[in-house]
Amino acid sequence: MEQNSRLATSLLSKTKTCTRWSARPLPRRTCGPKSAPATPGCSTSLGEAASGGTCGPGGAGLGLHRVQRRKSRQKHGRLPVAAALELETEFGGAGRPPAEQRLLQASAPEPELKAVAVPRTGSALRWFTTAVLYASFLGMGLAAAILGPTFQDLASNVNQNMSSLSQIFVGRALGYLGGCAICGILFDRINQFLLLGVLMLVTSVAHYLIPLCKTAALLIVMMSVTGIGLGILDTGGNVLILALWGDKGAPHMQALHFSFALGAFLTPILAKLALGTTVSAENHTEPDLHHPALNRSPEADPDLLFAAPDDLNLLWAYAFISTYIFVVSVFLFALFFKKSSRHKKSAASAQESRRAKHHKALLCFLFLFFFFYVGAEVTYSSYIFSFATTHVGMEESEAAGLNSLFWGTFAACRGLAIFFAACLQPGTMIVLSNIGSVVSCLFLVLFDKSPLCLWITSSVYGASMAAIFPSGVSWIEQYTSISGISAAFLLIGAALGVMALPAGAGTLQGQYPDLPVVLYTCLGSTIFITVLFAVMYKLATFSVYHQRRENIKSEN
Repeated sequence: MEQNSRLATSLLSKTKTCTRWSARPLPRRTCGPKSAPATPGCSTSLGEAASGGTCGPGGAGLGLHRVQRRKSRQKHGRLPVAAALELETEFGGAGRPPAEQRLLQASAPEPELKAVAVPRTGSALRWFTTAVLYASFLGMGLAAAILGPTFQDLASNVNQNMSSLSQIFVGRALGYLGGCAICGILFDRINQFLLLGVLMLVTSVAHYLIPLCKTAALLIVMMSVTGIGLGILDTGGNVLILALWGDKGAPHMQALHFSFALGAFLTPILAKLALGTTVSAENHTEPDLHHPALNRSPEADPDLLFAAPDDLNLLWAYAFISTYIFVVSVFLFALFFKKSSRHKKSAASAQESRRAKHHKALLCFLFLFFFFYVGAEVTYSSYIFSFATTHVGMEESEAAGLNSLFWGTFAACRGLAIFFAACLQPGTMIVLSNIGSVVSCLFLVLFDKSPLCLWITSSVYGASMAAIFPSGVSWIEQYTSISGISAAFLLIGAALGVMALPAGAGTLQGQYPDLPVVLYTCLGSTIFITVLFAVMYKLATFSVYHQRRENIKSEN
């Protein structure tokens, strides 16, 4: 009895284990007082794995108890084999932990590992954000296109003729460039939805004030403010769509730009509904309307800056667009309070890791690509009316229908591109669009005197140009990251093309009226962007191939 008590006390006080919890067969141990001269020890001999070893008298019962406890833990997931191996490694294979730790492990079961399906928590918010961006670009199309149908009324409102008030186009273009630059600087530094919401609110206020302006300088300032808002929204909307959808963003990018085209298409209809009756009235009562305008001129009352226009329908047309933009800004502010900043930081770090080796070269090439693409688009749409009447000899009504046909096919094919982008790669869509643009411009140059060819090729050219811009943004995002400043750089190139190419083509057309300079400009631009895209594609694929080789070398 004394020997059994001494063995039991020694078993509880020892810190080294007598049995190893491992997956291999356990050694059979027999212990006795003669095993070690100083302290009771163990002499080991290979035995049955199920016995768990015996230590002195009564060891078989203790071994059976350990085996049952180990099987119970493996059954309930408390101590699987991997955990046993981890315990053995942690204690250096020297033995089991002290008795206090064993009691804590036995009393506190380990949590079970289960495969849980993680729900997509942000899908509804992502779709809502996308819908708000669509609505924003629809408002941008309305705001950008309202100036053309109401230009004559605005000139009369400030007692200026149309030629002397052409600076408002320059002011809005400069504002657009400034908006792109501001967005590139601030978009990655502050909350994007806050920036867009504030600028949409400012744009809404500016559109409320535009028909109330009574001085040309104040009208130009208001137009510049709207240009800043358009530049920031255009830059930020493209970046946000890419951030929301990533590689699956091609259809949404097409839908975003289709919303802009839809707004630009609806604006002349809205202006005609608002100003149609007034235009006919002005044609019959023109002498009577000029005297009140002269009485309210800046010379007569220099302190008068804002006043209600003579034509209240002009005020209602701008008020409708302003109210729509204001409602969109409210939704943007709602997204500002809803969105989390952690997602943005993780997205920014992911974009930084996706930066291609030739990132700057690709952006410079795409800058030139958008410069000539948008420049050719605006050049053709701006001069096709005058070209058809002077060079081809078409009636003004037919020439106006030709311009409407171009923009109608442009908007319709941009809508169809939403569905094409779901099954075609952005690069494939760019190649097909470039082929259609080159073929249509070539036929325009070869048969420049044919009205039938002008009708057919104008529709084909408008359809071919529709999907190039959004496809270009989606294509570059496949190879490198697009941040706010990168998108601003690309859109500045497009804005410079809008200002430079139409001005140069118009100047040359005036110097050489017998030549179709406008058509030559469009043909040269489409050939250039076709060749340029081939160069960009080669550079992008070479960058990806080189990066993959470096990754393989680093892994090896």
